[in-house]
Amino acid sequence: MTLQIGLLLYPDLTQLDLTAPFEMFRRIDDAEVHTVWKSAGIVRADSGLGLVASTSFDACPPLDVLFAPGGFGQIALMEDEGVLGFLRDQGSRARWVTSVCTGSLLLGAAGLLEGYEATTHWAFRELLPMFGARPAEGRVVVDRNRITAGGVTAGLDFGLRIIAEVAGETRAKEAQLELEYDPAPPFRCGHPSVAEDAVLETVRAPFAKRFDMRRDQVKRLVAGRG
Repeated sequence: MTLQIGLLLYPDLTQLDLTAPFEMFRRIDDAEVHTVWKSAGIVRADSGLGLVASTSFDACPPLDVLFAPGGFGQIALMEDEGVLGFLRDQGSRARWVTSVCTGSLLLGAAGLLEGYEATTHWAFRELLPMFGARPAEGRVVVDRNRITAGGVTAGLDFGLRIIAEVAGETRAKEAQLELEYDPAPPFRCGHPSVAEDAVLETVRAPFAKRFDMRRDQVKRLVAGRG
């Protein structure tokens, strides 16, 4: 039976949030991978790169794996009932409900993380309890059928974890070798726990503005449901 995988594709997402998992997902035998938006066609990432939505919400089949990526465009979607309704509907039936980076905030806004451990980009993890989720350490966090990952590049680790879940550890190892995923970054500064203070402060400043924007939005959303 063909495994149905659906990746939410929306304007102003961070393309690597989506394309890293996509590269992993397409290596699963007997899987059909869909990029899904309100309508099929070209969608622009926050970098301006054009990506193609292969199907629409209405035409999307029931999914075994539902995936939400992050990016600046995620903020607008937090109040888009069409998007949230799609996530709720598919998430209620999917075998795995998943995300990378701030895609987990979309899952939270759709009510899909309440009572689950989850993670997101380090700059926004403190927002997860506002959705009833329990923030957890880890590049990839698994709680029952919820699988969430940290920021952007964590999508590679996440994708391998999904392959292991649906196709077995051996296939995941083969995919890792096929892609020569053997990371050796030139600098050890990819997480606040290891970054130099000066680098951290420079990077944290613009994220702080986005954090405040998202926090105020979530407060408003939660209050409106109360």
